[in-house]
Amino acid sequence: MSPVYHHLYYIYISSACLALSSLAAEFKGKYYPLKDMTDAEQQQLIDDHFLFDKPVSPLLLAAGMARDWPDGRGIWHNDNKTFLVWVNEEDHLRVISMQKGGNMKEVFKRFCEGLQKIEEIFKAAGHPFSWSEHLGYILTCPSNLGTGLRGGVHVKLPNLSKHAKFEEILKRLRLQKRGTGGVDTAAVGGTFDISNADRLGFSEVDQVQMVVDGVKLMIEMEKKLEKGQPIDDLVPAQK
Repeated sequence: MSPVYHHLYYIYISSACLALSSLAAEFKGKYYPLKDMTDAEQQQLIDDHFLFDKPVSPLLLAAGMARDWPDGRGIWHNDNKTFLVWVNEEDHLRVISMQKGGNMKEVFKRFCEGLQKIEEIFKAAGHPFSWSEHLGYILTCPSNLGTGLRGGVHVKLPNLSKHAKFEEILKRLRLQKRGTGGVDTAAVGGTFDISNADRLGFSEVDQVQMVVDGVKLMIEMEKKLEKGQPIDDLVPAQK
């Protein structure tokens, strides 16, 4: 690693840790550098869906995402592990609000409040988030330009996922699927991570509402298929 590269990383991580360590109440937490974790600790956090996995995708590797891995990477989370920040995984910061259960409103509220607190701290330090009038928030991956928001729900759909119209239903609801392990992972036992497909063209509230409404509809479809009933009357129009 070149001295300049290391110096830039050091400055960024120091400012990120300083900002995050100033959070209080529900958001009070601690930063854990990846290089200080054992392989077992890393794997446990990955299995619990808290920590990002090691970069293995050829696209990410070709883009240099694994450069000097794991130096300069880490995870910060609050004491309850309901509000997390990935540092230098793909983007400089990736802010996550999560919890078990179906209370999406509570998850979204925590996300908005925590993100606002972090942004205020960075703005005061002279380092606001990258934002453009034309493109919205600018992240590493072009597919995230706009709101940069992905609202995901882990839901078990063993019957619907085998239905001939499953892909079409997702497209009409403006949703996408992936495995619960993240990008390039397959569903296990019919359990998918369902999230909004769009980052541009809709507000953050609209995108989250699409996920809530879409998942609710798919659960209704799954229950009908469980009973051997058709779902043609539930197939939605294109949103």
